[in-house]
Amino acid sequence: MRTKSSKVVGRKTVSTANREPLTALLNPSVQKAVSLIRDAFSKREGILIIGNCWVSYRGRASSQLESGERIVILKEDGSVLVHRPVGYEPVNWQPPGCIFHVSATGGILQVKAVRRKPSECVKISFDRVYLLSDLNLVDMGEFALHASEGDMQKAVLLMPSLIEDGLKPIAYEKKVEPGFVDVYCEDKAGRFVVIEIKRKSASKEAALQLARYVEAIRGIVNREVRGVLAAPNLGKGVQRLLTTLGLEFKALDPKKCAETLSKPETRELAEFFKEE
Repeated sequence: MRTKSSKVVGRKTVSTANREPLTALLNPSVQKAVSLIRDAFSKREGILIIGNCWVSYRGRASSQLESGERIVILKEDGSVLVHRPVGYEPVNWQPPGCIFHVSATGGILQVKAVRRKPSECVKISFDRVYLLSDLNLVDMGEFALHASEGDMQKAVLLMPSLIEDGLKPIAYEKKVEPGFVDVYCEDKAGRFVVIEIKRKSASKEAALQLARYVEAIRGIVNREVRGVLAAPNLGKGVQRLLTTLGLEFKALDPKKCAETLSKPETRELAEFFKEE
């Protein structure tokens, strides 16, 4: 994507204010490529290389990747990604903490990424470079992951206190005549709790759906049954309908559900629940 200030010639620079976030060389010679890469390394900037390369790895195991046109990213934190033209996963990669070295021999550009603990090395060799860019990028944005309804269901099962303290899950996707109950629990007073989860503002139809589930459960158990509509918020008039139907609302934040699933102590447990 080009801005009005960008130019594409032998060398391209895209400027924002007084900072140059991107400098690129198109079809550079090996000598120019080495010079730009060394300069970027000295300033702890990232590097993007698109060209024909082959890769060798030695360390905890060993591997060889034959010649092909690929996208290579060397990040300022010392991480390395080698991507094929298709697919989202890298074919080779190294985590942060690598020390980079660049050299040129016989017209071949060679980049090494070396780690000391554990001892391992990725060597990437290019015989053709189509695009080379140093990256002086700034990213201060906070990442907010918001869960799907399926994720919210898993989070409630793993941490019922997201709804209320003392809940004990009994089942999920429990089949009743009107459909399937998202989460079926018992509260600390021994009452059954039917929970219907919505990712967005809960509508009147969601309240009526919950009422049908509660009535179905009441018809097969000899115990008090509560109905809880769990969602970030309620649509217009839904709280009044819930009160009329004798049902409850509990605020459930998709972001908190996502954070729950991302915690190490719950991440492995979450794998027991099938994806929708």
